[in-house]
Amino acid sequence: MDAVPARAHAYVAGVVLAALLCLSPLPQVHAPWWAVLLLAGLHAGSELVARSRFVGTCYPVLLAGAFLLPPPAAALVALPGALLSPVAQRPFALRRVWRAAQLTLAVWAAARVHWGCGGRDAVVAPDFPYALVPAGAAVLAFCLVLALLDGGIRVLADRVPAGRAWRGFSGSLAPIAVHGLAGLMMAVLWRSPYGPVAALLVLLPTCVAWWAFAQYHRERAAHQATIRALVQAVDIKDGYTRGHSERVGQASMMIARELGMDDERVETLRFAGILHDVGKLGVPTRLLRKDGPLTPEERRVIELHPEYGHEMVRGIRFLGEARAAVLHHHERLDGSGYPYGLVGDRIPESARVVAVADAFDAMTSTRSYSRARPVAAAVEELQRCAGAQFDPRMVRALVRSLGRHGWRPAVTADGTPVVPAGVTPGRGEGAWDRAGRGAS
Repeated sequence: MDAVPARAHAYVAGVVLAALLCLSPLPQVHAPWWAVLLLAGLHAGSELVARSRFVGTCYPVLLAGAFLLPPPAAALVALPGALLSPVAQRPFALRRVWRAAQLTLAVWAAARVHWGCGGRDAVVAPDFPYALVPAGAAVLAFCLVLALLDGGIRVLADRVPAGRAWRGFSGSLAPIAVHGLAGLMMAVLWRSPYGPVAALLVLLPTCVAWWAFAQYHRERAAHQATIRALVQAVDIKDGYTRGHSERVGQASMMIARELGMDDERVETLRFAGILHDVGKLGVPTRLLRKDGPLTPEERRVIELHPEYGHEMVRGIRFLGEARAAVLHHHERLDGSGYPYGLVGDRIPESARVVAVADAFDAMTSTRSYSRARPVAAAVEELQRCAGAQFDPRMVRALVRSLGRHGWRPAVTADGTPVVPAGVTPGRGEGAWDRAGRGAS
């Protein structure tokens, strides 16, 4: 993402200004600066390790600072790690500044709430479960500030609908609460006779969790590499549909998001769209590239590709319901589809999503036997067939998403952007890509 809307720039500038105001009382704050520097260095190191292992952000150290230090000093702990941690997308400098300002405000709010609830005394002389009350309030404030700021940037930079931008708040509360408990344990041990060295031992379970998550990420990356190889093989075998799989994955993702599915299901539906035609690897190439009409026997051979595809992906566990979409994406609501002639709701939801996405891209792409239709004509055809061939809810979701974002199809395997006839490129999806999220 190279171009950030002006209103998003203004929003980031406002958040940075608010963060600077939170830090402004630092010269008058009486705090153990050696502790501030130690916590800041510890957070920076853990942040670099966590981000390089794709395991999100390390919040226990930040929250321990919020439990131990005055609000301005606690907020300062977040700055080095946020400014030095790796950034995956452009513009790098703006993302780092945004992340630093966001965390500064969140930690300042957590420290302010914790101290306001008498948490300082609870840490010095811990009295459980009383000590959990100010800590819980601080974690809630921390999570709330992160969610509010993150939702704002998604609305302004990604153009995500306001109703969906803050939907993930409840889901992020539980993992951050676990980080908060670890931060409280660090703070209590820090204030105990055992000192900071004992507090650092709390991070050992976190390191184990990082290792386990990194192992999962590597396994997932290996599966994704396998998926890419399968899709490239299909594109090479069936040249007329080059790029089709990626575009169906994109359209499936648009439908899933419009239906309000969570991020994990959206990703699963994207994989379903990408892999829906993988079974064509089992179909003779001469049939896929045949220019003339197919004989009934040849059509029956091609109609086996959903079952071939299901056999190919059934062992990839993380695909989940995407496997059902591969098998059933040619079923029709009226039972006239294949391979099993399922009717209505007996067709898996994932398959109904991919069926609409597949038909939409087929109509808006040039093939050996047909020229690309304009998006408006394709939408009209989908609406005409809704209820008999396609699920009307999926059709409506795609129409709404196209109206909001337009249609900018994916790039083909040879690197050429595909812009079908009659299409005005839209704004696309995920411009800011949730810059402020990611707790392990």
